[in-house]
Amino acid sequence: MILPNGTIVAVADGQSLALYRNKGTETQLDLVDMDEPKVEAGNAGSGGRHRNDSANPDGDRASEDAFAAGIADQLNRLALDGTVSKLFVIADPRTLGELRKHFHADLQGKLVGELAKNFAGRPLHEIAAAVQAA
Repeated sequence: MILPNGTIVAVADGQSLALYRNKGTETQLDLVDMDEPKVEAGNAGSGGRHRNDSANPDGDRASEDAFAAGIADQLNRLALDGTVSKLFVIADPRTLGELRKHFHADLQGKLVGELAKNFAGRPLHEIAAAVQAA
């Protein structure tokens, strides 16, 4: 994928968010770390109440959904204040689905691409390769 200079790449899962800025050219990526964003996971996920029982053994789902909503809130703020003009999002499929539910219309207009894979914690060169292959 061709990624314009200045594009923000957000790499997220249900527990973490890392932001990178493309300082390279459109065809030659040069992703650099941005300041670690502060994500408040106080927002309720869209999945309603999840109970930890045999019907829903994954008790962390609700907190992961809330964290994803917090990520979307942070990205929305960055888009609205002009910090983000173009955004590429990489997230595991569940988190990406939850993010989409909370993206502001302004942020949606700044999305240049998405990748539904878990790259959280992966080395930067693997993230750059995934973006270029998208």
